[in-house]
Amino acid sequence: MSVFFGLRFDFRNPAFAGTSMADKYAAALDMAEWADRLGCLALTVSEHHGSPDGYLPSPLPMLAAMAARTSTSRLMVAALVAPFYEPLRLAEDLVVLDHLSKGRVDLIVAGGYVRDEFDMYGVPMGERAVRVTETIATLRAAFTGEPFEFRGRTVQVTPAPYATGPTLLLGGSSEGAARRAARIADGFIPSVPEVWEFYRDEVQQLGRPDPGASPIGETRTVALAEDVEQGWHQMAPYFMHETNAYGGWLAANDGAGPYRPVADIDELRASGQYAVLTPEQFVAELKAAPFAFAQFHPLCGGMPIDLAWSSLRLFEQQVMPAFEG
Repeated sequence: MSVFFGLRFDFRNPAFAGTSMADKYAAALDMAEWADRLGCLALTVSEHHGSPDGYLPSPLPMLAAMAARTSTSRLMVAALVAPFYEPLRLAEDLVVLDHLSKGRVDLIVAGGYVRDEFDMYGVPMGERAVRVTETIATLRAAFTGEPFEFRGRTVQVTPAPYATGPTLLLGGSSEGAARRAARIADGFIPSVPEVWEFYRDEVQQLGRPDPGASPIGETRTVALAEDVEQGWHQMAPYFMHETNAYGGWLAANDGAGPYRPVADIDELRASGQYAVLTPEQFVAELKAAPFAFAQFHPLCGGMPIDLAWSSLRLFEQQVMPAFEG
């Protein structure tokens, strides 16, 4: 039995974390290199704009830096907010990233949901669907390497991709997003599991095979510590920042997602959305699972760099060896 893992980063860095953004970025690149050496399946970054905690606003340069430090891990944006991009320029940037990574890029495209971000870009929220559709169509055409029609003129994105170009998935939390994904994308990664059935239904109505069960389950962040209580004491403020920040966005924008604000650490622990486990507990959990996969968010909520590394090192030194041989 083997254990597989991935890392994700959103680079929230609240003031109380006491870490410079430059140091956070550098640490993430070190972690990406470490993870790639150990066989990490995927490195994932996310995107938001104008966030007071410095949430990553520009995912493609970050993945380019990770591409330069890695050789096998897939590189994913989850998700790229399509309405804020000029599609041709995006296609060019992605083609360059595709070559830098030698074809390791996967892109989840989404419409966005935070009103303040749309105000910042001067984009009407009512245009989300049409902009997502145009973005996917433009990228598909651009990745052929051939001339194509774009807004009434013939254009061509060069160079052609490394191979076939990045995988184009759609994200979202609505029926419309799910059905749109079936029609125009390579797949669908829902924000919440319940909308998967709309995608599944649309795929079959289009005459394609049943894609099966949802690829996502409950959102849960796991960190490792030798002493669980001490780990909770050290990590809880950062877990709380993450769920309260995401939960605030969702509540203010009628969004659907797994996060909600909590009042204190007891409520946070009771939610089950965050877990601090010993390596032994995590080994037992993974061995009991149908598929042993660990998704880490090491810098979650602004987690101090040393504390993040302590969790990752426990995974390397005490969890992975339990699956060898």
